[in-house]
Amino acid sequence: QVQLVESGGGLVQPGGSLRLSCAASGSIFSISAMDWYRQAPGKERELVANIRSGGSTDYADSVKGRFTISRDNAKNTVYLQMNSLKPEDTAVYYCNADIYTRATGRYSYYWGQGTQVTVSS
Repeated sequence: QVQLVESGGGLVQPGGSLRLSCAASGSIFSISAMDWYRQAPGKERELVANIRSGGSTDYADSVKGRFTISRDNAKNTVYLQMNSLKPEDTAVYYCNADIYTRATGRYSYYWGQGTQVTVSS
């Protein structure tokens, strides 16, 4: 059994910052890529940032230069530092991880429950 639990969301004014965390727990043997997605009301879920096991990263054009993804492999945790937040960043943010478990004998994608980020004055 694997669980991903996000934290760190909330209400922030435009121009402010938030740091999201997502901790994976359970019978984890190895984690490959870890991602952050977001879904705004009435819109499809979109990839915000990705970090691979070696540390290389990719970002959506809309967040480049403002958001930073990082991970702590010892803690099975991925972070998203969000700076210079805009109202259009308002969404539910989800973490996603590609995890290998001995129970399944393969990598599978797991999702967190989501955390709300609201950017408003």
